[in-house]
Amino acid sequence: MPLIALVVEDDADMATSYERLLRRQGLTVISAPTRAAGLAMLAEARLALLVCDVRLPDGDGLDVVRAARALAPAPPAVVVTGFGSRVSHDAAIAAGASSFLTKPFTVAAFDAAIAVALEKGRTAEQP
Repeated sequence: MPLIALVVEDDADMATSYERLLRRQGLTVISAPTRAAGLAMLAEARLALLVCDVRLPDGDGLDVVRAARALAPAPPAVVVTGFGSRVSHDAAIAAGASSFLTKPFTVAAFDAAIAVALEKGRTAEQP
């Protein structure tokens, strides 16, 4: 069964970059450009990973992270934002994020955050 990642990002160029990097790691990627579309896609597949922007055109991306945390099993989430602060970091972690990245970030930082999140997901699934 393929590992599926959901990318919720309204910037098409960023979404394409995330998709390319995730595919390079062997993940199948589905994408949503809005909070509402991301919430709808949560039910479509058993996710191995969620990558979600905080500021979306129709609301707070952390709503998607919270909804993902309610799934069984809950996919690990990597939250990204262009408006990083200690408050936004703490809010993302409280919502259930495994990792938090402030744009711009390096490919190495993204890859490391994905690796940590996927490892947390594997650990959480073990009995």
